[in-house]
Amino acid sequence: MARNKNTKLIVILACTVLGMFAFGFAMVPIYNSLCKTLGINGKTSGEAVSYDVSKAHVDKSRTVLVEFIATNNSGVPWAFYPKVKTIRVHPGDIAKLSFYAENKTDHKMIVQAIPSVTPGLAAKYLKKTECFCFTQQTLGGHEAMDMPLLFHLDPELPKNINTVTLSYTLFDVTSRYSS
Repeated sequence: MARNKNTKLIVILACTVLGMFAFGFAMVPIYNSLCKTLGINGKTSGEAVSYDVSKAHVDKSRTVLVEFIATNNSGVPWAFYPKVKTIRVHPGDIAKLSFYAENKTDHKMIVQAIPSVTPGLAAKYLKKTECFCFTQQTLGGHEAMDMPLLFHLDPELPKNINTVTLSYTLFDVTSRYSS
């Protein structure tokens, strides 16, 4: 009788562990789907949008402060920062700036910049025409470059959003492309 109870308990615990593992494994796609559907968490589109300045509607009645932050994931010994830390833009106006990147190592590295927008709701109104985050960046040892960013805020950006923070984190992806 006691052996039956122990076997049943072991089966229940094993199923619970497997269920927790499956749930944890499924969390990333579920999370990404929810963020995409609800337009939250500051995930921006990974593709350039075309922008016809002649047809653009610019909301001159307000300005939005846009802040820029750059960080390196651990293991990325690069200098990486925005050349301009803040700008004020009218929704609909094109803004152009650049980020500085310098590989501080003696060897070639490939990095990928991952963007994030705060508040998360603003992400769907941030439209990038050109961004270094669309492709991986390769620099040889001690090489440096300016990486361009060209974007606009959609005039439909909710009126209560007065500040948008655009953050980029560099991740080392060199090992994915070395033989």
